[in-house]
Amino acid sequence: MGAAIEARAVRKHYRGAERPALDGFDLRVEAGTVCALLGRNGAGKTTAVRILTTLLDFDDGAATVAGHDVRSGGDGVRRAIGLVGQNAAVDEILGGRANLVLFGRLRGLSKTAARDRAAELITRFGLDNAAGRAVGTYSGGMRRRLDLAASLVVPPSVLFVDEPTTGLDPDARREVWATVRRLVDDGVTVLLTTQYLEEADELADHVAMLRDGRVVLEGSPAELTSLVGDTRVEATFGSPADAAAAARVARPHAVGPVHVTGASVAVPVADAAAVTRLCAALAGAGVAPVDLAVRRPTLDDVFTHVNTEGAR
Repeated sequence: MGAAIEARAVRKHYRGAERPALDGFDLRVEAGTVCALLGRNGAGKTTAVRILTTLLDFDDGAATVAGHDVRSGGDGVRRAIGLVGQNAAVDEILGGRANLVLFGRLRGLSKTAARDRAAELITRFGLDNAAGRAVGTYSGGMRRRLDLAASLVVPPSVLFVDEPTTGLDPDARREVWATVRRLVDDGVTVLLTTQYLEEADELADHVAMLRDGRVVLEGSPAELTSLVGDTRVEATFGSPADAAAAARVARPHAVGPVHVTGASVAVPVADAAAVTRLCAALAGAGVAPVDLAVRRPTLDDVFTHVNTEGAR
């Protein structure tokens, strides 16, 4: 389908700052996918979003969004995108429906078209029962859904979402995740920044990890987690002697060193079938674990690796 977002060697240095905010930032996001931009505070995530949405100029490099050059074709970029910032952009005094009508009018829709679009989005985002209430009375999840709806009054081909669920409770976060997935099902390309690794794992087709203003590691969540280790079976036994015996049984089924710590054993395995074989071997040897868990690498492990091991 081609790239909906592409940045090449983008550089941005704020006046007075010791280091560039972006220092050779490269990114390619395929159309119809979700890309999560991850990094510690100060890594350059928000600067990248502000540049790609034409809110901030940059010093060097090139970038295109929805086929438009960010620097020379800013009007085209702005017509093609939606942006949901960290803070809700809606009016707290107006009701949800009135907010969406207002956004429609500001985007050039007629009164009738704005009302029709607002009614459609209110229903789509499950806000019918609160459509007339002041937004100031909404829960965090409802406000975030309304904010997303406002960004879609004129349907974008690319949606930028900066920290979509910061400060929301788990239920509200799941509501927002479901909303983002529905947008992608409709063909919208989404670039989101987030500080929640599980959010990226849940939503993203592609993950780009930033450090010091550049992407240092990228790929699908599965590809990235495979880089930092194997799936491990972690088992606890009744005594150190049983753990030592279990380790001897486990070694033929391991894809790396088996670690024994007191009465606990950690066994790296290749796949789920190896877990099954290992459990059968332990049972056959009469060495039953008191507790057993399978731990797969997560994006948290990748994030730690990137920021402590200097992956490039």
